[in-house]
Amino acid sequence: MDEVYEFLVTKSGIKYKETVILGISGGPDSMALLHLFLKLKKEMDLDLVCAHINHNVRKESDEEEEFVKSYCHKNGVIFESFKIQKYGDDNFENEARHMRYTFFEKIINKYGAKYLITAHHGDDLMETILMRIARGSTLKGYSGFSKMITKKNYKIIRPFITKTKQELLDYVKKNKIDYRIDKTNFDDSHTRNRYRKVVLPFFKKEDENVHLKFLKYSQTLLEYYNYVENLTKEQEKRIVNYRTIDLEKFNKLDHLLQTKIIYNLLESIYGDDLFFISDAHTDLLFNLIKSSKVNSWVHLPNNIIAVKSYNKLSFREQKEEQEEYEIQLDGIVNLPNAMNIEIIKNSNITSNFCTRLSTKDVVLPLYVRSRKNGDKIIIKNMLGSKKIKDIFIDSKISADKRKLWPIVCDATGRIVWLPGLKKSKFDKAKNEVYDIILKYY
Repeated sequence: MDEVYEFLVTKSGIKYKETVILGISGGPDSMALLHLFLKLKKEMDLDLVCAHINHNVRKESDEEEEFVKSYCHKNGVIFESFKIQKYGDDNFENEARHMRYTFFEKIINKYGAKYLITAHHGDDLMETILMRIARGSTLKGYSGFSKMITKKNYKIIRPFITKTKQELLDYVKKNKIDYRIDKTNFDDSHTRNRYRKVVLPFFKKEDENVHLKFLKYSQTLLEYYNYVENLTKEQEKRIVNYRTIDLEKFNKLDHLLQTKIIYNLLESIYGDDLFFISDAHTDLLFNLIKSSKVNSWVHLPNNIIAVKSYNKLSFREQKEEQEEYEIQLDGIVNLPNAMNIEIIKNSNITSNFCTRLSTKDVVLPLYVRSRKNGDKIIIKNMLGSKKIKDIFIDSKISADKRKLWPIVCDATGRIVWLPGLKKSKFDKAKNEVYDIILKYY
C-alpha cells in the first residue's frame, strides 16, 4: 500500500486540513480505504466524513450500518448515512448507483468538500471493461473508469485502481481490520458476479498482473477519446444547435466523428443514465438518418424520441399523456411502457415473451403499436379470433397498462403477437421453420 499512500499524499491534490468524503460500505475494500485514511488523518490533519448507504435489501443491512457507524465514532470520523426506503421498477444496480451518488453529492455540498474517495480497485475495472465490451459501449465507456475524475465542484479519486481484490483482502488481514461481507456479491443472478467468479480467474491465471494491463488499456483509450473529443467539439459548433443536428452537414463527416457527435448528444441528454444506451440504439439512430423517409422517428429509453424531419434530427422528451404510438420493428424498440422488443438470433424461450415467425406467413416490415378499438387476434391453437380487450380483462391487465401495451402487426395490419400475453396462429414451434425471433423484456 506504500505507493497508494504516496500517491494520496503527493499527487492526489489533497491538502492539509482538507475535508474528505469517503464512500464506506463496511466491506473489506472500503474498510481498507478507511483504515488507510485514518493514517492520513493523523499526518495531514484531515477531516474525514464517512458516507454510508444502507441499501435496505438484506436483513443484515441495518447491522452493517451500525458496524460502520460505531467504527467511525471510535476513530473520530464523522458518520453520515442514507437508507433507501423504496426502489422503482428500473434495473436495481443502476438505480442504486444513481441514489448512491446523489447522496454523495449531497454530503459533499453539506461539508464543502472537494474530494470523494471510493474503494474501486483493479478487479472492478476489469469487470467493468469486460462487461461493456460484451454489451457494447462508447470509446470512453470501453475504458471503464478513471483513477481521478473532475466534477463541477469536486473530484472523485479511486486510489485502489492499481490493486487487486486479493491485495486488499491481504491488507485487512495483515492489519486485523474488521469488515462485513455482502452475501449478494455471491449471487449469480447479478451479471457482475458472474464475471467476477468465472471470467476474471481465467485472466488472472494467464497473468497475475493482468489488472495493470487493463489499466493501461483504459488509459490508452482515454487518450484517444480526448483527442477525438477535441475534434468533435469543433464540428459540433457548426452542426449541432441544442439537441438538433443539421443532417446535411452531418452526412459529410467521417463516420467516427458522426458517431461521436451522436454519443455526445446522448450523453448530454441522459447524463448518469447513459448506461441505458447500447449499440442497438445508435444503430436505430443511424438507420433513421439514412432512411429515405423525410419524417420519421424512433423511441429511445426514458421517454426520449429522436425525430427526423427533412434535414434535421432532433431529440425530445415524450409527453407522458401520449397514449397512441406506432413504431417500425427494426433491431430493438424501446417502448413507451418502459419495456423492449428485440429481434434476436437465438432463444430457448417458449413463453409468451418470445415468438417465432416466418416471412412466408407474415408481410414485412413488422410494426409495434398501441391498441385500437376492435383489435382482434387469432390465437395459436384456437379456432376463430378473440378481442384484445377481452384478453386484457382475462389477464387482469389494469386500464392504465392497456393504453401502452404493445401489439405487433405485419405490414398488412394483421396482429401477429400480443407480447407477454398471447401468441398468434403465425407463431412457430422451435422445431418448425422460421426466420424471425422476437423477444419482449
